[in-house]
Amino acid sequence: MTDSNPFKDKFYNSYNEYFRQTFGQRVQKVSIDAGFTCPNRDGSITKGGCTYCNNDAFNPSYCEPIKPIHQQIDEGISFHKVRYRRALKYLAYLQTYSNTYASLAELERIYTEALSHPDVIGLIIGTRPDCVDDDKLNLIADFSKSKYVMVEYGIESISNTTLERINRGHSYEQTREAIFKTAEKGIKTGAHLIFGLPGESRDAMFNSVTEISGLPLTTIKFHQLQIIRNTRMAYEYISHPESFDLFTLEDYIDFIINYIERLNPRFIIERFTGEVPPRFLVTPPWGNLRSDQVTVRIIDEMRKRNTWQGKFYR
Repeated sequence: MTDSNPFKDKFYNSYNEYFRQTFGQRVQKVSIDAGFTCPNRDGSITKGGCTYCNNDAFNPSYCEPIKPIHQQIDEGISFHKVRYRRALKYLAYLQTYSNTYASLAELERIYTEALSHPDVIGLIIGTRPDCVDDDKLNLIADFSKSKYVMVEYGIESISNTTLERINRGHSYEQTREAIFKTAEKGIKTGAHLIFGLPGESRDAMFNSVTEISGLPLTTIKFHQLQIIRNTRMAYEYISHPESFDLFTLEDYIDFIINYIERLNPRFIIERFTGEVPPRFLVTPPWGNLRSDQVTVRIIDEMRKRNTWQGKFYR
């Protein structure tokens, strides 16, 4: 527990500030689709993928696996320069599906190509805990000796009952083991959680903060559950809406502030909410607010409450 706010006007351990301190300048992520899949899609574990997942909802239009990686990066830089004009350097973000789900030789080729772009100064690899092993982590650790490299895991929930319901195809224990192994090899480790998954009470979600805070994470993302069109969860929601307890904006602001008050203050918070183009949503968005606009409201409320990330962390 801390008696004063160590983050000043931000009230939390900000991702943008972390980048400025790490790189000395504004840095932007550029997504890449390198053509990976997932073991819960191709039948290795199961089929159909996670019930909430529709990659089209968050994959930028320039990301197409038929395009060479350098072309995707070039188009991504052009895309982002319209909105993020101050960014001069970029992190290649392998976001789509499980980006360690291939042979060592293929992974080395893809990572090398992404990092060889002259405007790319680092790599973020999104994946699943059941798609890493010692050999793959050793390969990534080798890259991290000369470049900024992070492995990002989807935790989503610490409840195995929830993970089974959303067809993740792995347990929380596997996630925990993978996160510890990754961090032990000196690799920066990120994770994300979804709040509002069906069958999971708000008390259970809130109480997960103690377990999450004990993980060796560098960064963390939070998503509110959004029901995406053309997913198995969308059909479940339409058939049984009573199974879902979706957050209103006001409820979520209150929940996330209470959560991060108890969150490990060393964790860099990348974002508080997920953002999906409204055309993909079954349920209405929060007044068409962008993620950065929701963040402003969260910070305003934290200022009113005189609170901050880790205030009640023990």
